[in-house]
Amino acid sequence: MYKTQRESSEFLQKFMSELEPTPEQRDIILCAPFTALDVMSKSLHNSRVQLGAQNIHWAEEGAYTGEISGLMLTEIGVRYVIVGHSERRQYFGETDETVNQRLLAAQRHGLTPILCVGETKQQRDTGETESIICNQLSKDLVNVDQENLIVAYEPIWAIGTGDTCEESEANRVIGLIRSQLKVSDVPIQYGGSVKPNNIDAIMAQPEIDGVLVGGASLEPASFARIVNYQ
Repeated sequence: MYKTQRESSEFLQKFMSELEPTPEQRDIILCAPFTALDVMSKSLHNSRVQLGAQNIHWAEEGAYTGEISGLMLTEIGVRYVIVGHSERRQYFGETDETVNQRLLAAQRHGLTPILCVGETKQQRDTGETESIICNQLSKDLVNVDQENLIVAYEPIWAIGTGDTCEESEANRVIGLIRSQLKVSDVPIQYGGSVKPNNIDAIMAQPEIDGVLVGGASLEPASFARIVNYQ
């Protein structure tokens, strides 16, 4: 929940000027607040940068105050949407069942969902990481088309806590996630204190296809350095 429309436009102008040529297969997606999506969509028209939203409701319309539908998102050029982010699960009561409904709604509208899974510090400390991740995936992905999907592993204990998930451990868990999927080439990202000073080590890991960036994406030069990794 950062950046007004004006701030988003200023961010975009600076960010785009910092981008370097990258391989064609490298996707760049900005998941902006709902109020900024329209102005950013206009600025990103015919750009190499794609637009994503931070959530979606499962209904086409209805008495769901504060929610947003797939129709509303696709009308303004959104192509991706984050589903099941840890903050949605932690603060707003998201369950695996509602996450599944949101995933299905995204795909009905031709959006590519970015499914977030991850464990808390307590769950990790009690040795539940593998079971938690596998349980989330089994419930979240019921009837979901894995040909149109991105998965992000975000260890909740490594987000804004000062604790760091070692690159090799992130790689191990992402390998576990891949083993649970029916489609082997689903892009799997790592998210959790991704910064300019660790992006190269993260992306050197063989199982990690990309990153889901939080706080480091708010500053144009910082985020551009991450996108421009070699």
